[in-house]
Amino acid sequence: MTTRHSKKRQTVRVILDSNALFVPLQFKIDIFEGLKRLLSMNFELVLLSPVKRELERLAEKGSPKMRRTASYALKLAAKCKLVDVHEKTAMYADDIIVKTAQEWKSPVFTNDRQLRKRLRDINVPVIYVRQKSRLEIDGMISPYV
Repeated sequence: MTTRHSKKRQTVRVILDSNALFVPLQFKIDIFEGLKRLLSMNFELVLLSPVKRELERLAEKGSPKMRRTASYALKLAAKCKLVDVHEKTAMYADDIIVKTAQEWKSPVFTNDRQLRKRLRDINVPVIYVRQKSRLEIDGMISPYV
């Protein structure tokens, strides 16, 4: 008689940093397909409201190239679940990502070195672009509740 996991399989929330949405243009990687292959479990991409505001600011006030990139990122963001985070106005998007990832025990998709280090220091799994060609994960994600 084999035993099964008594725990129920769940959908993992993956928090996106703004630069994760730049990956398709920057590295020609389909992040949705890349994540499917990498995670091989149900996942939901989550965009926190401060990250969306950051992208909107870049789309409006960045350099011409950054405005185009941020506008494209916002189109991709429309495929993600937007989570409204009420934060102190002084908090940066990275601080909110770290706090939320720790609370939710959710992995974060980012290419920002400093943010990756902060997340790994508190044992949060990090998804990032490796060798400009594929997505990789640093840390373990539990698919069970």
